Amino acid sequence: MGKSEVILAAGGVICRLNDEHAYEVLLVHRPRYDDWSWPKGKCEPGESLADCAIREVEEETGIRTEVGPVLCVLTYLDQSRRTKTVTYFTLTIVAISEHQPDDEIDRLAWVRLQDVDQWLTNSDDAQVTTALVAHLKGHS
Repeated sequence: MGKSEVILAAGGVICRLNDEHAYEVLLVHRPRYDDWSWPKGKCEPGESLADCAIREVEEETGIRTEVGPVLCVLTYLDQSRRTKTVTYFTLTIVAISEHQPDDEIDRLAWVRLQDVDQWLTNSDDAQVTTALVAHLKGHS
């Protein structure tokens, strides 16, 4: 892969209402980086961004989803100094299987929307929270 090539990735935000009718979102913990983030991953050759988001979220969380609108797109340099573009979608739960911890994702957490930015390790991920809040306000 050349230095000028952009890595395409996609992920998603799964949002639900808890018993107190407050929004919660699902975050994943990656032991390799010891961080909390939104579920996401790199696109496979020929895979659409929407299909990538659905696949990656199911692989990382055990939750099968349907894709909704794009929330936002983040572009940044990865740890190898390559440009990476991640498209985040809203996702709706279709089916839930029990998450099996592994080397990639060892924990999941449902976090109240008002607390999520305190959990996110990478400050750029807060842009996803901002986009989600705007999306929810537009649909309430």
